[in-house]
Amino acid sequence: MSSDSLRKPPLKESFAVQGRVLGALLIREVITRYGRHNIGFLWLFVEPMLFTLGVTALWTATKSIHGSDLPIAAFALTGYSTVLLWRNLPGRTIGAIRANSALLYHRNIKPLDIYLARILLEVGGASISFMVLGLIFIAVEWIAPPEDILMVAAGWLAMAWFGAALAIFLGTVSYLNDLVDKFWGPFSYLLFPLSGAAFLVSALPRNFQEIVLLLPMVHGVELVRDGYFGSKITAIYDFSYLLICNLVLSVIGLLFLRYVSRRVVPG
Repeated sequence: MSSDSLRKPPLKESFAVQGRVLGALLIREVITRYGRHNIGFLWLFVEPMLFTLGVTALWTATKSIHGSDLPIAAFALTGYSTVLLWRNLPGRTIGAIRANSALLYHRNIKPLDIYLARILLEVGGASISFMVLGLIFIAVEWIAPPEDILMVAAGWLAMAWFGAALAIFLGTVSYLNDLVDKFWGPFSYLLFPLSGAAFLVSALPRNFQEIVLLLPMVHGVELVRDGYFGSKITAIYDFSYLLICNLVLSVIGLLFLRYVSRRVVPG
């Protein structure tokens, strides 16, 4: 065999192959999950929209108190939309390798590709839902336009990064131990009321603020709300803390993924 045939493909060609692999996996995932019936892939963002609208309607009907004078629609949009990122993404990657192990017979498909396809699909659906609902609420004058759109985007992307890193970590650990699947559901429900979706940190007692600010997702929610409402609220967060947590979780997740990738047996 000549040395030319053993030479690695150029980086541009590798990215092109990677793009085709992810594109094919995304199409497969959409068809498998949503099918071609009813509204099909539109459920990708209609489903998270219904969740946020349901919470908004429930809070409005019960006249819930959330620690500020912000409209309930605005509070639900900026809080519960971010929950979809860190809570739903791990649910899509836990058990994903075992369920799609047959795909690994293809030389260009790796466990990371399976994770990335599911993560991109989920982040895309949540992002479209967030933007569409925001535009609708602004159009009907339920909320005002965001004061700093770049800050909102930074908070949203940071939360998407956190959700993706958490998803890769839990997905790989679930391949090593099936108990992860059993524990993540109840644990995510316990984290939900502490995630910042239903309160402003500034409305909490000082001692409790220090506790909830240990959770990275609280900083992301506060950043999104700071971009949306700015001068109307007192947002308490540390963006650098969120980025450090994302980076550490990403490194740990990728190290676990490397360990698992060497031991996965296509089936």
